[in-house]
Amino acid sequence: MQQHATFSQVTLITPTAAMSPLVHGGRAKCLQRLLRLDMPVPTTVALSFEAVSNIARGNLPDIAQILEPFGTAPLLSVRPSSLDPDWGGPGAILNIGMNAARYEAMIGDIGQAAATALYLRFVQSYAIHVARLDPDAFDLPDDPSPSALLAMLAAYEDETDAPFPQDPAVQLTEVLRSMARAWDGTTARLLRQAKGAPVDAGLGLVVQAMAMGVGQGICGSGVIQFVNAVTGVPQITGRYLSQSQGRDALTAETGAIYLTRDPRGGSLQDECPEAFEKLLDYGTLCRQRLREEMQIEFTLDGGRLRILDAVRVQRSSRASVSIAVALATDGVIPKDEAVMRVDPGALSELLHRQVDPSAPRDRIVTGIAASPGAATGRIVFTANDAQASAARGEACVLVRRETSPEDIRGMHAAQAVLTVRGGITSHAAVIGRGLGLPCVVGASDLEIDRKKGVMIAPGGRTFREGDIITVDGTSGQVLAGEPAMLEAALDGAFQTLLSWADEFRDIGVRANADTPADAQTAKNFAAQGIGLCRTEHMFFEGDRLGVMREMIFANTASDRRSVLDRLLPMQRADFAALFDIMQGKPVCIRLFDPPLHEFLPTDKQGLRDLAEQLALPMAEVEGRVDALREYNPMLGMRGVRLGITVPEITEMQARAIFEATVEISRKGAPVVPEIMIPLVSAMREVELVKGRIDAVAAAVRAETGVDFTYRLGVMVETPRAALRAADIAQHAAFLSFGTNDLTQMTYGLSRDDAGRFMSAYVQQGVFPEDPFHTLDVEGVGELLSIGAERGRQSRPEVVLSICGEHGGSRVAIAFCRAHGFDYVSCSPFRVPVARLSAAQLAIIDRRSLNLSS
Repeated sequence: MQQHATFSQVTLITPTAAMSPLVHGGRAKCLQRLLRLDMPVPTTVALSFEAVSNIARGNLPDIAQILEPFGTAPLLSVRPSSLDPDWGGPGAILNIGMNAARYEAMIGDIGQAAATALYLRFVQSYAIHVARLDPDAFDLPDDPSPSALLAMLAAYEDETDAPFPQDPAVQLTEVLRSMARAWDGTTARLLRQAKGAPVDAGLGLVVQAMAMGVGQGICGSGVIQFVNAVTGVPQITGRYLSQSQGRDALTAETGAIYLTRDPRGGSLQDECPEAFEKLLDYGTLCRQRLREEMQIEFTLDGGRLRILDAVRVQRSSRASVSIAVALATDGVIPKDEAVMRVDPGALSELLHRQVDPSAPRDRIVTGIAASPGAATGRIVFTANDAQASAARGEACVLVRRETSPEDIRGMHAAQAVLTVRGGITSHAAVIGRGLGLPCVVGASDLEIDRKKGVMIAPGGRTFREGDIITVDGTSGQVLAGEPAMLEAALDGAFQTLLSWADEFRDIGVRANADTPADAQTAKNFAAQGIGLCRTEHMFFEGDRLGVMREMIFANTASDRRSVLDRLLPMQRADFAALFDIMQGKPVCIRLFDPPLHEFLPTDKQGLRDLAEQLALPMAEVEGRVDALREYNPMLGMRGVRLGITVPEITEMQARAIFEATVEISRKGAPVVPEIMIPLVSAMREVELVKGRIDAVAAAVRAETGVDFTYRLGVMVETPRAALRAADIAQHAAFLSFGTNDLTQMTYGLSRDDAGRFMSAYVQQGVFPEDPFHTLDVEGVGELLSIGAERGRQSRPEVVLSICGEHGGSRVAIAFCRAHGFDYVSCSPFRVPVARLSAAQLAIIDRRSLNLSS
């Protein structure tokens, strides 16, 4: 096959052939690299993405051209070659070209039993995966006898009304057509999209001469890798099976042996030490020259080693980090490449919680631990119910007899998956690991009655839809209720990777933290401060709710101040704890935001209890509650509006902040608190609140004799605030864009109700994504851009940030970097993800700049 400067649709893989992973896929390109390293790779032909796409549409390549390099009577295998091996593809088909004539010839070479077994396996594989016949009719017999072979061939003819094809060209044609069409199927597309593949991802195919692994002398097949796939630490793992092909060694229940010497049984190192040493050399060579940890698939044919394939080691998130750091530490790759190699989502998986070992465990059942981590949620029995639960913001556990590709969307929506059937390689297990979703499979002691909506455990214990359970994908246990959890322990590689990321990152990352525990988590993850502390959450704790209700029912400003004086020391302690933990890092405290009715009961019993607590008639309590009720409370008297009309709350909070500032400053840690006014829409609102806060600050300075500074800013949550940012910035040291409310107000859409129709909107292309999950850079982003530009025109030194739930997302970080924002703020557990994403974006920009210069 002649090679041209342009890429051919059909290419014989040689060290100098014109090939690209973007054209032929990763497997094909890797085989070429192995040839360049002088590894013994069998003859291989690559079919490009375009060629396979044409095959799926019925336009076949020249089959004779493909077969030419393999000589007469070849035995071949066909494997998929996508751009990213993690995207999967149709399964490999082995021994193409096996027919009656080749069967008779092989009997003399390897014996009747071995030849018959090979022919049987090919007929079975061809019938099921190529002809798409019922698998039940093609079970492999325990005894691979000639009569069993004749029976299987007859079964094929009965099912297809045609004899089993004998022409290798016909066999190869049908295999190629079947694999090409399988890639274009709906199920395959959904599976690879769940792993991050684009909709138009292409598939290449590699046609390779079979290295038999069956015959005289030392023959067999195996797989070897040189790191632990879970931890990423150096470790030789894999298996070898005598008289086998492909990846049989990994699935064989008996007969497979270890690779390295092991007291438990035989090993390849003992049986064929020369081949073993070569494999070690090849592993080192792959690591150094391919700059990756590879899994090598090999065959021994009469003691002769052949390398069939080498793929990137499948790895856990923890191993992904460890391997990248180790490669950089050893000088194999630079630090920036190590940072780029780790998917930020992998860090999220590392942060998964685990069930506290000391917590009581109310065990329901034990299955197979298929995907690590633990999660709690309400039971749902269908994928649709899981999606509906997610739309309501309720955590759920998807419980199924077994999952299928149609359940993928539901698995995306669930916090964990539990199945009655399946094993470690079942659909639920594979997808669960791919998604980083805690998963337990094979819980065969469970029964599911979907009509009644119940799950029946051993002993008759019944759990209904909506009941809370916990799936521990690490131990395989399913627990009733919500046991105590432990946060994930992070190793040195994790910290090293993030320290490298910080060297490249050019935007700040803070955390949203409402409690001392949140603040400590933020500090542990090296957040550069607290970008949003929502103080209203503090008022729901312990006895504070009762005091808050007393304040709401107070009739005069003096009475309100008296009640709030009881809350003052509690708030002061809250803020002092935050300042103490953050040790001089900025802490941005948002003043009281929610409408007052949120602190009042809504049911009769709650109202009666409140009337008793306040020693007021029930009618008066009901009247006051009704008076506070609003038609649209999220657009009513909340935020700055409440601060202006009920200024005693703002004054109490300001005093608590400043007294805490003085207290911690006396310990030697410098504290410069940031106070943020929520829901602003006009400059005059800021002026009024600023006047009161300045007065409180002056009073605290006079009372304590301690001087301090503070910074006052605005949370930009209304479209008008973004449009009038030039006015507002005159009185604000910082503008922090609260994208949650800003998205609601820009769309005129409640995020609490959007789930009812958002899925349909996204599916029909009204919105590309749910704007509450992914920042709308075109609509909401334009308001952010306008606000930032006008704010800086008025006050060049104003600090800009995002502090909504979007803050930790890659899209939002990219937007903020492009528009000159100073930092993003996100939940504590998203801080590592944000740090890594920000670094990767900076590295990408730097590389682009270098290419253009």
